[in-house]
Amino acid sequence: MHSVGPLSEKMFEMAKRYTPGGVNSPVRAFRNVGGEPFFVRRAAGSRIEDIDGKSYIDYIGSWGPNILGHAPVVITNTIHEVAKSGISFGIPNPFEVEMARKVCEWVPSVEKVRMCNSGTEATMSAIRLARGFTGRDLIVKFDGCYHGHSDSLLVAAGSGALTHGEPDSAGVPRAVASNTLVLPYNDPEALEKLFAACGEDIAAIIVESYPANAGLVLPRAGYLQLLSSITKKYGALLIFDEVMTGFRLGKAGVQGIEGIVPDLSCFGKVIGGGLPVGAFGGRADVMDFLAPLGPVYQAGTLSGNPLAMAAGLAQLRELEKPSGFARLEELGAHFENGLRGVMQARGIAHRINRVGSMFCLFFTDREILNVSDVMKQDLDLFKKFFWGCLEKGIYLAPSPYETGFLSLAHTEADLDETLGVFDDGNGQSIFH
Repeated sequence: MHSVGPLSEKMFEMAKRYTPGGVNSPVRAFRNVGGEPFFVRRAAGSRIEDIDGKSYIDYIGSWGPNILGHAPVVITNTIHEVAKSGISFGIPNPFEVEMARKVCEWVPSVEKVRMCNSGTEATMSAIRLARGFTGRDLIVKFDGCYHGHSDSLLVAAGSGALTHGEPDSAGVPRAVASNTLVLPYNDPEALEKLFAACGEDIAAIIVESYPANAGLVLPRAGYLQLLSSITKKYGALLIFDEVMTGFRLGKAGVQGIEGIVPDLSCFGKVIGGGLPVGAFGGRADVMDFLAPLGPVYQAGTLSGNPLAMAAGLAQLRELEKPSGFARLEELGAHFENGLRGVMQARGIAHRINRVGSMFCLFFTDREILNVSDVMKQDLDLFKKFFWGCLEKGIYLAPSPYETGFLSLAHTEADLDETLGVFDDGNGQSIFH
C-alpha cells in the first residue's frame, strides 16, 4: 500500500468513520491506484498543499472548473463582494440573467438556457426534456461516456449493438435501464444499424462531445457529423454533454470546433468558477417545453445561485480576454511536446490525446477509439507512474480513466519542472 503523510492518514481514518469509504465522490478514494488519498488544506495558482504541508503542481483543477487556477483573486474578490448582499435568494437575480445571456452569446446553438446545480442535473434534465418534447422513451448513449449518476444514464453496455442497457449500479431498476441503448463509440455501422431497427422510438442521442471520462477519446473524422445527421433523419434530438469541454476549449466548446449544431447542450464546471453549477440549453422551441411554459417539470432551490453565477461570469470575462484560450493552447502544446519527448526517449509505448488544455496519457501503442482500447493499456505502469509523480510533488488524476487539465495559472516553468520529474535527462526517471 502506497502511503501519504501521517496527518492525511489519520484524517482518512476519521473520514471513514463518518462518510462511506471516507470520501464524497468515489474516484477520490484512490482505489484505482491502490492507495489512500491525501487531504488538501489550501490551494493557490497551479499548486495545492496537503494537511501535512507538502506542495504539489496540480493537473486536476477540481476536475476541470478551475481554468484560471486555484483561488484566483478575480473570483475570490467577486465571491466576497457578492456574498455581502446575500448568499441565496430563491428569487430571480440579475447574475443569472447575465449568465444566460453570456451562454447564448458564446454558444450559437443555445437560444435559451436554464441553470441548475451540477452536470448530473443538467444531463438528467436534458434527457427528460428530450423525452417530453419527442414523446419517445428510448435514449442512446455510448460505452465509456459518463453523464452523471442519474438512473437512466448510469448504464453499462450490453453484449451487442442492439442490446438494451444493464444497470451499472445497484439501485437502478432494470426497467429504467432498459430504455437506454448503449453503443460503442466511434462505430458508425453500429449506430446506423440501431437507428434502422428502432430509430422512430429514439428520443435522443446523448454524447460527451469529446469523451473525457475514459481518458480523452477523440471522434473519428465525420463521426459527430453522423450523429447530427442521423438524429435529424429520424426526428430524434442530439444532446451534447459539454460539461467538461464547454467554455474550456473555446467560447463554443467542441460544437464550435467541429461545426456541429446540437439540439440541446449541457454545461457545468467552468461556468461556476469553482462553485456548484450546471446548465442546459438549446433550441427555443425545445426549451419552451419546460415548466412554467410547458409540461416538462424541472426545478432547483439553488439554481441560478448568485455566488455561482457571479463567480462564473468573472471567470468567463477573464477567458474572453484576447490571450485566454490562445494561452491555454500554447501551454497545452508545450506540455504535449515535452511529454511525447520523454516517452519516446524512454521507449515507452504511449498515446497522448490532447485538445487545448485537456490531455490524457495512455500507456499503450494502440489507437484509442473507445473505452475498450483505453482499458487495454498497461494499468500497472500507470499506477507506478502516478505514485512516482505524487511522491515528487506532481498531482495527476488517481485513475487511468480520467483527463488532465491545465489552467492559466500554469507556467512553462511548472510544465518543465513536471517533465523533469518524469525524466531529468540524466538517467533519473520515475519509471526506474
